[in-house]
Amino acid sequence: MQAVKVHRDLADLAWAAAALLIRLGAQALAERGEFHVALSGGGTFLPLYALLALPEWRARLDWSRAQIYFADERCVPPDRAESNYNLARQALLTPLGVPEANVHRMRGEEAPEQAAEAYDALLKNVTLDLILLGLGEDAHTASLFPETAALSARERACVANYVPKLSEWRLTLTAPYINTARHKVFLVSGADKASALRAVLHGAPDPQRYPAQLIREAHWLIDSAAAAELPRG
Repeated sequence: MQAVKVHRDLADLAWAAAALLIRLGAQALAERGEFHVALSGGGTFLPLYALLALPEWRARLDWSRAQIYFADERCVPPDRAESNYNLARQALLTPLGVPEANVHRMRGEEAPEQAAEAYDALLKNVTLDLILLGLGEDAHTASLFPETAALSARERACVANYVPKLSEWRLTLTAPYINTARHKVFLVSGADKASALRAVLHGAPDPQRYPAQLIREAHWLIDSAAAAELPRG
């Protein structure tokens, strides 16, 4: 069952996502003593990260007990602008003062398969409380792109995935592992995502073409522009 909530714009979407993250984080800390959360990169997440970094939001969660992971990563060094880790570090992790030991990045500067195997081993005994996911115009999520080998991964938590249309390698969590997370939350903003969103939520099942269909029982937080092609009601 997918839960879909439409918000007016990206600012409202970010506020709703921040409130949900704080609630789920506090629940995890109360029940298990730690909050295991995986982040994603991209412009849709920057307003959320900026909001969480504000003093009035920062005080609502004990980030020293958060363990931070990543949904995917580009195969670049961690100081590059393209790095999802670098984006999260600058926008969120440094402002929040999350201890470095609590941040588990994918090592995009290493050989892709080696980096994926190391992250897979790291996650063997980790159940994520929350994973934040985006949606591409081609219906990819994390770095699970259409018609790529990672869509068939069954036994691994993390794999190296070659994306022919980008002519590059990515590191990505696999759909089976993502589905073990207690909560999966998609943030989708913009009219350019409307067709992909309609296909994922209301199209015929075709995960090779629409990889985000592989993710089950997710919360979808979307803005009105992204929702433009969804059925009324």
